[in-house]
Amino acid sequence: MPFVPHTEEDIRSMLEAIGVDSIDDLFDEIPAALRHDLNEDTPLANVPEGMPESDVARLMHGRASEDGSPLCFIGAGAYEHHIPAAVWEITTRGEFYSAYTPYQAEASQGTLQLLYEFQTMMASLTGMDVSNGSLYDGASSLAEAVLMAVRANRKSKSKRILMPRTTHPHYRKTTNAIVKNQGITLEELDYDLETGHINPASLTDEPGDFAALVIPYPNFFGVLEDVDVLTDWAHAHGALVIAVVNPLALGLLKAPAQWGEKGADIVCGEGQPLGVPMASGGPYYGLMCCKQALVRQMPGRIVGRTVDLDGKPGYTLTLQAREQHIRRSKATSNICTNQGLMVTASTIHMALLGAEGLKKVAAQSHANKQDLVEKLTAIDGVKSVFNRPSFHEAVIQLEQPVADVLSSLAESNILGGYSLAEDYPELGNALLICATETKNNADLEHYAEKLQDIFTKQ
Repeated sequence: MPFVPHTEEDIRSMLEAIGVDSIDDLFDEIPAALRHDLNEDTPLANVPEGMPESDVARLMHGRASEDGSPLCFIGAGAYEHHIPAAVWEITTRGEFYSAYTPYQAEASQGTLQLLYEFQTMMASLTGMDVSNGSLYDGASSLAEAVLMAVRANRKSKSKRILMPRTTHPHYRKTTNAIVKNQGITLEELDYDLETGHINPASLTDEPGDFAALVIPYPNFFGVLEDVDVLTDWAHAHGALVIAVVNPLALGLLKAPAQWGEKGADIVCGEGQPLGVPMASGGPYYGLMCCKQALVRQMPGRIVGRTVDLDGKPGYTLTLQAREQHIRRSKATSNICTNQGLMVTASTIHMALLGAEGLKKVAAQSHANKQDLVEKLTAIDGVKSVFNRPSFHEAVIQLEQPVADVLSSLAESNILGGYSLAEDYPELGNALLICATETKNNADLEHYAEKLQDIFTKQ
């Protein structure tokens, strides 16, 4: 069967029904200068001729090698962690690699079971009652959490969300782009310049009606927010709490369900640290967990475990809150794709490491960050910025322009960190650095030596 099975007669009939003469008439709003007539002999600009498979493989390997293998200390939302070889050997087996959305339960038991295991692991890691099967990425998961909070908070008539500036700048921009046309306002909370966190003492006793408070943990600077006080403050004012978490950090830090007296209400974040490699901008997937009382407002799909007529265990989709499954007016979202392949890798990754393994990875990452900060701040012209506990990222301040320092480090094959100049100009020449368990003492020493050389040549 051809990919487009419509006959010429079918096409004419459809065109007549909508009152146009040709398919081209459907695109008449596109300027002629931007269109290309595929019937012309002239080839499409910038599209090369076809190549044999062997030549394509050589070409792509060559382009991949252009990225090089630099020593990476960037972080800022995408983290380099060791991924056991078994993770992607299993993930790329045909049963997982080519599987799509498991609508047909009897033919998708393996995929459904894996998603069920993933949900169980996420619920255990966050302490929440329910997890969905994932969303697009961390940024859009925060946007979905905001929409969910506005829908779910019956105590609030407001569409105000308190959004700390310590939340990832990309997450804030993505969330605003998705929710602003729905009348939802993101009201920024500023941070303490000495501590790098939201000082609870700065919060007003009468903040007015707001639907939810977002709490990043760790925040964008790697600093740990005062989650217990913030959670109780939000709940005391009738608001929900949205936790934005690094799931790896939860192997070491307090679960959101344990924050304050009642715990966070919704948990979202980026799943990339759990077995997903960095690859020139992706791939990513979003986490979403919540309390049982809010499950009907959760976007995405949830897999459940049941038994068949013979009493044997089976897995099935239990909640699917998309407009293609239920009445459009009751749909919670239309962007709730399950990033199945990434979730598969994360599930296998967590199964291999176990709770103790995740804790060790988190602890070693934190220890390496501490060592890196000590080595770098021992250099004249480098100082630490914030004085609060942090996870595996930290902010340092340089006496030289950050852009120039990063450029010089790159010449030594070192990705030295993430410049905060654009998003946090008030911090001056500030650099966000990160160290994970993949770094050893020689790596940290190498970075410090090269940075020392740069400052010596000043």
